[in-house]
Amino acid sequence: MTMPPPPLEPDIVLHAAAWTDVDGAEEDPQGAAAVNVGGTLNAASLGAPLVYYSTDYVFDGRKREPYVESDAPNPISAYGRTKSHGEAAAGERAWIVRSAWLFGPTGHNFVRTMLRLGAERDEVAVVDDQRGSPTYVAHLAEASRALVELPFGIYHVTAQGDCTWADFAEAIFEEAGVDCRVRRTTTAELGRPAARPAWSVLRSEKPETPVLPNWREGLRACLARLEEP
Repeated sequence: MTMPPPPLEPDIVLHAAAWTDVDGAEEDPQGAAAVNVGGTLNAASLGAPLVYYSTDYVFDGRKREPYVESDAPNPISAYGRTKSHGEAAAGERAWIVRSAWLFGPTGHNFVRTMLRLGAERDEVAVVDDQRGSPTYVAHLAEASRALVELPFGIYHVTAQGDCTWADFAEAIFEEAGVDCRVRRTTTAELGRPAARPAWSVLRSEKPETPVLPNWREGLRACLARLEEP
């Protein structure tokens, strides 16, 4: 007779899984909620302290100066609402880690998309009216080690500096040596289903929060990883 596996008794849970298709969440808000809220409840039910990775999309982007932890969330998209509700679902024994514009050498992200398009085209159109802090996932992972030594609560952890998506695309091509022009466009011109916050710069008002390197340093580190055999 096969015995059931022993129950999980983790010391800590890092909950990085999420529905991240922002436009898809507008079309299927219940599906997004099942993942971003229901999935968080499942992770919290394990009973261990929880690291919940959240997003700049919990804010409406109208502040025009960096959002800090004490600012009240006001999401303007289904995705943002599900992530905000997911923060509540994480419970009291949780570190809520809000970050933004994540990129890395694997998976689907802006850096890899721009490198692919830059190799295929002479010009790409990129929005120039959304501003944030592109954050390298390896730097966020390193900061997470320090965060779990701090009290439970909300922490804003993003790269230093800020830029628009068009600025970021130009930096990617410059650092990677890709000959591709960036045509600056607007969010309205793209006509995407989900509203995006125009201002996504996050900063921490808590002096104990780990400080990440500048986003450009993260970009160089990411590109170096992509060049490894």
